[in-house]
Amino acid sequence: MAHFDFEKPIQDLEDQLKKVKEVADKGKIDVNASIKELEEKIISTKKELYSNLNGWQRVQVSRHPDRPYTLDYVENCFDNFVELHGDRNVKDDKAMIGGFASINGKTVMIVGHQKGRNTKQRQFRNFGMPNPEGYRKALRLMKLAEKFNKPIVCFIDTPGASPGLEAEERGQGEAIARNLLEMSVLKVPVICIIIGEGASGGALGIGVGDRVMMMENTWYSVISPESCSSILWRTWEFKEKAADALKLTANDMFKNKLIDGIILEPLGGAHENPAEAFIIMKTEIDKMLTELSAINADELINTRIEKFSAMGSFTE
Repeated sequence: MAHFDFEKPIQDLEDQLKKVKEVADKGKIDVNASIKELEEKIISTKKELYSNLNGWQRVQVSRHPDRPYTLDYVENCFDNFVELHGDRNVKDDKAMIGGFASINGKTVMIVGHQKGRNTKQRQFRNFGMPNPEGYRKALRLMKLAEKFNKPIVCFIDTPGASPGLEAEERGQGEAIARNLLEMSVLKVPVICIIIGEGASGGALGIGVGDRVMMMENTWYSVISPESCSSILWRTWEFKEKAADALKLTANDMFKNKLIDGIILEPLGGAHENPAEAFIIMKTEIDKMLTELSAINADELINTRIEKFSAMGSFTE
């Protein structure tokens, strides 16, 4: 598994553990005590390291190549997923997936960004950056869910909406703005979860909900640290400084009342133990669905609008 620079103390301990286990396999020396000591030290080092990550380090973890993507959560947290395609206007955007599924007997509509694992998949999914037809497909599916009175679960993981010329020609800004308007008045519960990267309008285009949650090692911001650094300092070298200034971590967003809660991850991040991450995610979604199902449509809409209207600071 790939390690980040800040994980070097953990990597060194894991290398030591591997060598000790090799010695145990080759000889008759009892090294159980050493193995146990190293395993405990790895756990304690991970706890200390991951409890003190800065903004840029959280961004790195959110981009880990082994981190679960939307379809991984769909496969492991839901049953009977039926994918629906197309925006009924231009084409089927592969960077945005959606369809009906069930979780603990409850039928929901799933909408989410999807990245790729390898070069071919990344190109197929456009690196998780939807075009306007992706957001229009998402809205079509949300309105379908509203028609059948089914809750909506949105998984957010994108470096941003597609910035290409053709995307702008087809109305990228209008498509995202339309989603913000329509999602704010949907008559069914809407749950939005940032599972990786939450960049700019690309994330916000499916990010208006009754519950907006962030996983522990994710980020949510109007701009990526690299782009912010390139604008302010004309170079990417200050991306770490930009990440801290943007206050983009889950803890920062929760303190600023921009999200409703944080979903904890397994020690070392969701990529370290995907199976545990799926269990945590399924439990959290089921709990939120139970809470929101008890609220009538008018109250859902009024509370949702009031929540987003209260964000930020302004004077008249």
